[in-house]
Amino acid sequence: MSEQDLTYDVIIVGAGPAGLGCAIRLKQLDPTLTVCILEKGASVGSHILSGAIIEPRSLNELFPDWKIMGAPLTTPVTRDRFLFLTPSHALPLPTPPQMHNKGNYVASLGTLCRWLATQAEELGVEIYPSFAATQCLFDDKGQVVGVQTGPQGLDRERKPTARFQEGVNIYGKMTLLAEGCRGSLSQQIIKKYQLDKDCDPQTYGMGLKEIWEVDPKNNKPGHVIHTIGWPLDHHTYGGSFLYHMDNNQVLLGFVVGLDYANPYLSPFEEFQRFKTHPAISSLLRGAKCLSYGARALNEGGYQSIPQLEFPGGSLIGCAAGFLNVAKLKGTHTALKSGMIAAVALYDYLRQGEPYTYQERLEKSWVYKELYKVRNIRPGFHKGLVRGLLNAAFETITHGKSPWTLKNRKDYKQLKPAGECSVISYPRPDGKVTFDRLSSLYLSNIRYEENQPNHLLLNDPEKAISINLKVYDFPEGRYCPAQVYEIVEGTAGPTLQINAQNCIHCKVCDIKDPMQNIIWTPP
Repeated sequence: MSEQDLTYDVIIVGAGPAGLGCAIRLKQLDPTLTVCILEKGASVGSHILSGAIIEPRSLNELFPDWKIMGAPLTTPVTRDRFLFLTPSHALPLPTPPQMHNKGNYVASLGTLCRWLATQAEELGVEIYPSFAATQCLFDDKGQVVGVQTGPQGLDRERKPTARFQEGVNIYGKMTLLAEGCRGSLSQQIIKKYQLDKDCDPQTYGMGLKEIWEVDPKNNKPGHVIHTIGWPLDHHTYGGSFLYHMDNNQVLLGFVVGLDYANPYLSPFEEFQRFKTHPAISSLLRGAKCLSYGARALNEGGYQSIPQLEFPGGSLIGCAAGFLNVAKLKGTHTALKSGMIAAVALYDYLRQGEPYTYQERLEKSWVYKELYKVRNIRPGFHKGLVRGLLNAAFETITHGKSPWTLKNRKDYKQLKPAGECSVISYPRPDGKVTFDRLSSLYLSNIRYEENQPNHLLLNDPEKAISINLKVYDFPEGRYCPAQVYEIVEGTAGPTLQINAQNCIHCKVCDIKDPMQNIIWTPP
């Protein structure tokens, strides 16, 4: 070990709900435990796509007096609506029981995480923003013994600049990966230890979100709307959400399942088109878009959860995939998984008992909740109508059907361009609908002009010979930030990667038909 190396009892990668919840509960159990959280964002919450409905069940367990403590949950849900959209109408449907939000709160998830980080630091947790863990450290037995942070101050050619700092080795008795959906270290560890060999493939959705400041007369704090139907066709899974907050702000989002088949589909453009619906555009008339972002979401649910423990650590939160798709919520399950891991860690590190995180989680309400809705998302593989009928059946029977539907790999569902129809999208008006670069400006993610490309290709030639020639350049449409462009040169077309545009959605890492693109922490 060098003088720069650091040592802790527990290392947590990721300052989201799972990582922060784990650290807080550990310190509540034993203030003498040393706990470190590494966060790749410039500050806690800066890489979290803010805006969510928070079910406070786990928070009630972590801080029973969170209201007195000033937790930023101040807008209770007052009304739920569930709509089926046609191109010109919004037809009300019965709100599914999973989407009944009485007792829940509309809130900024980034703000909640910043509040949790404050509580963690007051308990003695050390949090290091702007430090991306880029690889795990192993002992000679193959056990994880810590992580290494990436070097800082490299130029585009990966050469040191005047600001160069080497990565730091951080050692711990246990390492918990709480990176969120499709975390880079989590993917490496899942592959190395074959943690997913006994589960279904993870399947994903792409969530796009904007925060708008609307006319005060249109703001109805606590009102919640979810929609299905238009503009997506009946073979593509997805829908929207619209949450009214305080301060005349509205959270507007759209989700597209990444198992879609048509390479001409653009989730970003579908989101823009959705905003032109009369029921939505009337709300946004004269309003101002304040921010934009996009993220991948775990949608596999119960049958896609991998083995959670590996030698020297475990997966917590959305690194393992605890999103309840039927509820469109995952904060409460992620937070609870971190808290369960903390109790298992305490018993292991301080009581000398076996580490039983997986066993405890499987006995908790998290697994029971996910098991009940396990068939709802895969039920939409055969279209919207069958999906809704299946969801109704699963709801009526409380998920007690004697089967578990299978998930499938998203990238394998993409069809060759020659088998699909081109989708024509309208030009943006710059008021309600926008182009990618205009939205990118509002994403709150900034890069050094000269920093290295963090989007890598296994085989650059496949970008042209397969992606362009067979699928007609799908990365130009599934990327919500214009990272990928085809440039015509004297030697023919080449793929240009504008890595400085990346907003960390990780969809390219998921949807590329040849699994040729690798997202790494920038």
